[in-house]
Amino acid sequence: MGKGKVVILGVFALVITLYFSGCVTTKKVPESKIKVEVIAPQPSLPEKKEERIKKESIAAIKGEPIPLAKIPEEKIFKEVEGELKDILATIHFDFDKSEIKPEARIILTKIASWLQKSPNVYLMIEGHCDERGTEEYNLALGERRALSARRYLVSLGIFSERLNTISYGEAKPLDSGHNEQAWAENRRVHFLISK
Repeated sequence: MGKGKVVILGVFALVITLYFSGCVTTKKVPESKIKVEVIAPQPSLPEKKEERIKKESIAAIKGEPIPLAKIPEEKIFKEVEGELKDILATIHFDFDKSEIKPEARIILTKIASWLQKSPNVYLMIEGHCDERGTEEYNLALGERRALSARRYLVSLGIFSERLNTISYGEAKPLDSGHNEQAWAENRRVHFLISK
């Protein structure tokens, strides 16, 4: 190896050594200027509950049945008053139908948003029908309507344990008239709350 190559290799080795060893200086920072931010761990749902919520959301989107909520019996459901009456507005259905209409989706989205901000609130979803049809048929139709609203709320992220359904069929009309206007008013889902 020539003298020139040895010198170049030596200089190269010296540069590499100086580069990696560098001058290390430490600066002492007074403790009063040290700021430590502690971030609390975010609560997470147990895996089983998380998995169940995923399954219920998928079932709701597909229109499949979701297990009924087991709301404690001591929960007393009551009518809403004031500003909540606007949020928990009654939704209406077409004759002999249980599909959620576009205007009802807007109401249900507002309800879901409010429920997410109010985690201790339980909801009773009441299905109602007009007087046409047999009592048995109307009870089943009222239940389908209540379950449609429930499925939609679950698809928006509301836990099914907070939602219970009941059907009154034609038993509790809002309007006792026997015309299209009265019947349209009676084809509905109504909401009650409990804290």
